Amino acid sequence: MTKLRNVAVVLAGGTGTRVGLSIPKQLIKIAGKPIIEHTIAAMQQSPVIDEILVMMAPGYLDEIRAIVRNGDYGKVSQILEGAGTRNDTTAAALAALGEDECNVLLHDAVRPLVSQTIIAANVAALKDHQAVDTAIPSADTVIQVRSDAPQISDVLPRHLLRRGQTPQSFRLSTIRAAYANAAKDPHFTATDDCTVVLRYLPQVPIAVVPGHERNMKVTEPIDVYIADKLFQLTSADTPAALTEEEYRSGLAGKTLVVFGGSYGIGGDIADLARAHGATVKTFSRSSTGTHVERRADLVAAAKTVFADTGRIDFVVNTAGVLPRGELADTSEETIFQATDVNYLAPIYIAQEFFPYLSACRGSLLLFTSSSYTRGRSGYSLYSSAKAAVVNLT
Repeated sequence: MTKLRNVAVVLAGGTGTRVGLSIPKQLIKIAGKPIIEHTIAAMQQSPVIDEILVMMAPGYLDEIRAIVRNGDYGKVSQILEGAGTRNDTTAAALAALGEDECNVLLHDAVRPLVSQTIIAANVAALKDHQAVDTAIPSADTVIQVRSDAPQISDVLPRHLLRRGQTPQSFRLSTIRAAYANAAKDPHFTATDDCTVVLRYLPQVPIAVVPGHERNMKVTEPIDVYIADKLFQLTSADTPAALTEEEYRSGLAGKTLVVFGGSYGIGGDIADLARAHGATVKTFSRSSTGTHVERRADLVAAAKTVFADTGRIDFVVNTAGVLPRGELADTSEETIFQATDVNYLAPIYIAQEFFPYLSACRGSLLLFTSSSYTRGRSGYSLYSSAKAAVVNLT
């Protein structure tokens, strides 16, 4: 069987009036980018997606063109206007996909946290099915109410219930046939595309693949805040554990610089890297007299390492200070030291080591702390600096 191309359709035809802003919600910025750009980027990143079609609310196509151009999202082949309803927008997208059979992944633009695992699962399921839904179990009991009164009419069996997400994925011929049948029904209405297949092509089984709680839909104002926080947390795609051989392959012959490497986390990282074949250079106040908040010390460290090894592949900063106490009683000297070491030093490190890391296509790792999420009593200087570093990166 000929391999079918996989086309992701980003559905952004609505305006999102519930968020309460004058622009479509898909253009609201979270984690530094418009919501829809995060979604496009996820599809661009996927190795199984061949093409992206964006359906945008009328009047805002220029904004999407700018996003695609500036972000170099080369898989985007078309940017078209959405229609009046979700189903109208889907129908317009299907009409734009040509006559060749393909796999179509229909995804809400305002689900920017979709994982690579979910995308890959949809494509894999389309090898054996013509229709696929993404869903997660319901942690809440779901009740059915009467249509004529706010009273319970039934309590549904939770173990059989799932909360639908996107992508919803189909063979192009299947979803087109379902919409063709739906167009003959004067009472047609549906809130998603799997419903169209379920009602109008009932003979076609719809597979279900696992979604994720993080794959949330930004609908209400609080969702913007939640999504922004989720972008700061670990990805839902847990990386596979590496073997000893893979660690050695990635580190052997490479040069690693660790600031704050005399003990603790920095010391452990240094030991592990050495054990897997890396050349490790550690710097700290106690061992080398290096002060990370002094740019001259960083310049000297970089030059010394490069002169010795001829390359710098990885830089890790675990250096930090933890002043504790009431802010009202904190001296100016302590304020400056905490800010210099915990926030300015990572900036200096990034600046001074960028040329070396760029030459080797290397990586910079800046350690922060879970306390960045909200201040704790006595930790105001520390927590605020760690929050700044999170947003720096």
